[in-house]
Amino acid sequence: MAADLMEIDDSLYSRQRYVLGDGAMQQMAQSSVFLSGMGALGVEIAKNITLAGVKTVTLHDTKLCETWDLGCNFFIRRDDVLNQRKRVEAVCPRVGELNPYVHVDMSSCPLDDNIDLSFLKKYQCVILTESSLSLQKRINQFCHSQQPPIRFISSDAYGICVRIFCDFGEAFEVSDPTGEELKEIFIQSITQDNSGVVTCIDNQPHGLQTGQSVIFREINGMVELNGTTRQVSVISSHSFEIGDTSHFQPYEHGGFFVMVKTPQIYKFAPLHIHAAMLALDAFQEKHGRLPNIGFSLLFLSPQFPVNAELVRCMSKTARGTLPPLAAAAGGIASQEVLKAITGKFGPLQQWFYLDALEVVRPLQSLSAEEFFPRGDRYDGLRACIGESMLLELHKLRVFMVGCGAIGCEMLKNFALLGVGLAKSLGEVCITDPDLIEKSNLNRQFLFRPHHIQTPKSTTAAEATREINPELQIDAHLNKVCPATESIYSDSFYSSLNVVVTALDNVEARRYVDSRCLCNQRPLLDSGTMGTKGHTEIIVPYLTESYNSHRDPPEEEIPFCTLKSFPSVIEHTIQWARDKFESAFFHKPSMYNSFWQTHVSAEAVLQRMQVGESMEGAFQVVKLLSRRPSHWEQCVIIARLKFEKYFKRKALQLLHSFPLDTRLKDGSLFWQSPKRPPTPTEFDVKDPLHFTFIVSAARLFAEIYNIPFSEKDLSEDAVSKILSDVKIPEYRPLEKSIVTDETAKKPDQMKMPLSSEEEREAIAQLEEAISTDGVTPESLRMNPLQFEKDNDSNGHIDFVTSASSLRARMYSIEPADRLKTKRIAGKIIPAIATATAAVSGLVALELVKVVGGYGFESFKNCFFNLAIPVVVLSETAPVKRTVIRNNLSFTIWDCWTIFGHEDFTLSDFMNAVREKYTIEPTMVVHGVKMLYVPVMPGHSKRLKLTMQKLIKPSVDRRYVDLTVSFAPETDGDEDLPGPPVRYYFSPDGKAP
Repeated sequence: MAADLMEIDDSLYSRQRYVLGDGAMQQMAQSSVFLSGMGALGVEIAKNITLAGVKTVTLHDTKLCETWDLGCNFFIRRDDVLNQRKRVEAVCPRVGELNPYVHVDMSSCPLDDNIDLSFLKKYQCVILTESSLSLQKRINQFCHSQQPPIRFISSDAYGICVRIFCDFGEAFEVSDPTGEELKEIFIQSITQDNSGVVTCIDNQPHGLQTGQSVIFREINGMVELNGTTRQVSVISSHSFEIGDTSHFQPYEHGGFFVMVKTPQIYKFAPLHIHAAMLALDAFQEKHGRLPNIGFSLLFLSPQFPVNAELVRCMSKTARGTLPPLAAAAGGIASQEVLKAITGKFGPLQQWFYLDALEVVRPLQSLSAEEFFPRGDRYDGLRACIGESMLLELHKLRVFMVGCGAIGCEMLKNFALLGVGLAKSLGEVCITDPDLIEKSNLNRQFLFRPHHIQTPKSTTAAEATREINPELQIDAHLNKVCPATESIYSDSFYSSLNVVVTALDNVEARRYVDSRCLCNQRPLLDSGTMGTKGHTEIIVPYLTESYNSHRDPPEEEIPFCTLKSFPSVIEHTIQWARDKFESAFFHKPSMYNSFWQTHVSAEAVLQRMQVGESMEGAFQVVKLLSRRPSHWEQCVIIARLKFEKYFKRKALQLLHSFPLDTRLKDGSLFWQSPKRPPTPTEFDVKDPLHFTFIVSAARLFAEIYNIPFSEKDLSEDAVSKILSDVKIPEYRPLEKSIVTDETAKKPDQMKMPLSSEEEREAIAQLEEAISTDGVTPESLRMNPLQFEKDNDSNGHIDFVTSASSLRARMYSIEPADRLKTKRIAGKIIPAIATATAAVSGLVALELVKVVGGYGFESFKNCFFNLAIPVVVLSETAPVKRTVIRNNLSFTIWDCWTIFGHEDFTLSDFMNAVREKYTIEPTMVVHGVKMLYVPVMPGHSKRLKLTMQKLIKPSVDRRYVDLTVSFAPETDGDEDLPGPPVRYYFSPDGKAP
């Protein structure tokens, strides 16, 4: 197949396609990359760009595998060291397994100052790691001088410091500097002036910057602007100037604008050197080696300001390797490789530096012997953090929730750091209930094609043990939720040193955070969306928790907008998704549930005849009476649905609200953002019409368990059935159409029935029974769970065609299948580069947690590799609530009271009063009020035992109670306090 027609394997690349787009994916699939250096940084880059899907990667390295490499390179094994294999020979086949579409080859020829560089001309990008400065300069100059230039990247990791340098030539064109999705913004007004001002509807933020351009569409009145592009000058977050509009017709209503992305040209200069890195390079050039471990290097060129502490720490650790830092830098450098060969996203200009000074700063007082090599796999790490810290990592007990993309990367980091070793009684416990899908293989690098449909957790554990057999890993298949609290109990959390969340589900992360808070355990959280990533470090008594902040709730689309007044493509996609859920999942599920409860149709009929109300009976009888029995009827149902959705709905709306309808204030009803619909005439020759019919018919067939063949789906077979379909004449209804944006969708199951509907349902059920239409098979349906990643099941076909037809009806630009799948499936765009970077940054914080570092050492991070920007910030300090001058608490505090079998509520109140010198006024357990003085009968409860009031389970050791306290001044509100943990026995053991 020709390169320009190369088909993208969506089952593998779907999440990445949403990040890069098909244009960039096609360019990658035609690009060749040369990568030199198979150390910690080089192997990270090799992994990431191979997963991304370039055409060819040539891996270059001349060194032999050493024991040291086992702690730096996750693709080198003990056998490779024992057999004295070259690093590139060990790594190449393992990188090649990551992606069947990428050809990975290797070279071990010396790359020195005398080599003829013409062999590089076949590559679009050259990346150097572990190369001398003179070689970097020479190869950079060669690449820069080519026409077109070969994109050049060099990157180095010296212990606690990494750098990246990019040179993409004199004029590098970037098609999309940010990668942000363009949005349609509706217009409130446009002034008629020599500098016309555009105001967004409802003060919606436009997100523009001065100098950017927008294109206008669908404006009424000032029609001269439609289809034109104007440069903007921003006035406020919701208004901007667009130049002279004084000669145009006055603006009336409607219209929207969209930002126009214009390519940008970036100019790159050849290699320059940063001060601290220059010192190391000069030393290496002079002595042919890096400084000895622990040697402080302070000779620098005097014209540069010097951070003496950074240079001292960097030179002491330069020979070492900090694997998480290499992972972070590898993710960032890999994204630059993808930019170099695709022109997608803004490249680095031109240097990037990242250090982990906070990791080693507290270790400077340790003796030099702490950092000396001992001939094992951890020598590179030991050179950075010392033997004592290394032993603490070995003893660590970690619980990680989620074994997806971040989970796989974190396990790799654990293996290289030696976290949780069996010989040190450490352990890494992981859990994930999911099975491996093909789309996971693009980012979750521990998995291979033969692992598909195996559990993520156990497979990841096995792959991690291959990297480091010394790890103790316990793999579970559980969700972490209240239902599994007996497994992941308080005693389990108390046995841990740290918890890591590596999952997308926000509610699950909030739950894990609450368990860490309850048990005072550190939590390391992170996440990615496309090229963006964030980390959050939560340390007991130092920082706020994950639950201390909440993102604003996702804005819901008003019911009336979805039902009748869509204005953007997201509305029509959500409408189509809702139709799928209603017709193919909710109704069949409700049908099955009803007949499981009411096993006899005759009994249901008798109860209906005497006027007894049964929830769902009307809907169920309707489904039973209209139940198809063969394929042709499914096609007919699909055709009638087409008529209802795309013609009659429009006719009814235009009947209720003719085009000239005006509101009370005299303004037109049909004005932006409301779009008047146009009825659609069915045409079997229209591919979109046909796709809707076929996809809907096959889904109806599946829920009713009706067989069909490929021949049944053909155009000839379907057209023949459709030619005989009689469409009933349309008669407009006099019904109310919801226009209130605050109105909620009514629950059809609970809506009262008219007497006519009741009589109709009884008649339908009588007929079904009398005609033998009620059989065990007819009382069952097959609900369909929406599955976005199976292209053969017709689910996305239905949603795409239904959404596109509705979009056409409302004159909205339709979305292609890929975009529809992302929105309907709520797919989070993802790419391996961001995953590698975020996990590396989290693992650096893990070292600080293990070291018991102070608040100022911890860093949260936000990055966007597309722009690119990396922002490290201090964590949020925990807030302290003052009860009174000498009494305060934080979210991490928990007061304790130890009781016994006969301990009464009154005893509890007295114990709190005596221990904390504050008067308790109210006691609540969860949602149950144990004691509220104003409640009738509650004073009698003071004599009851805590056991009787709470009724704990047999193995329950304690409960957390919410207690309010009396204010110091009468008339003030009750004072808050921390949870009061009541233990049922004096020793805190289970009663």
